[in-house]
Amino acid sequence: MGSRYGLEIRTAVAADAPSLSALMEAAGHPVPAHALADRLDALRDGQGTALLALEWGPPSGIVVLHWYAVLDQDSPVAQVTLLLVGPEERRRGIGRQLLKAASQAARMAGCGVLQLLAPADQPSLLDFCGATGFVEAAGCFVRPLRKKG
Repeated sequence: MGSRYGLEIRTAVAADAPSLSALMEAAGHPVPAHALADRLDALRDGQGTALLALEWGPPSGIVVLHWYAVLDQDSPVAQVTLLLVGPEERRRGIGRQLLKAASQAARMAGCGVLQLLAPADQPSLLDFCGATGFVEAAGCFVRPLRKKG
């Protein structure tokens, strides 16, 4: 999808499953590689995407996003269901770059709003949401994808 300062953001594929499994385990979300490979294939075939941040080797982070139609809006809503940066790679802008790439993918899918699910027991993620333009609404964080005006 893009590259900035040695950081490449691209779509995750089944072949990324072993290194992605290691990243997720290091961050406290263990998932076997074979299960990740199947899930990445299913995600690609559905209405969503998984984007990896790579920096000279194994993945530094991942964002998973789904989009769906809603009755009260003209355009679909995109929802970030996973935003994860490896423990050693945090506080270097990788999460922001993943979010920027996810926003671009959502706009390309015709979405008008981006939601981010953030559990209340993760204060650093809640702070990140506030710092990146999200506002709390109905159990998640929301921000528009297009500027009004």
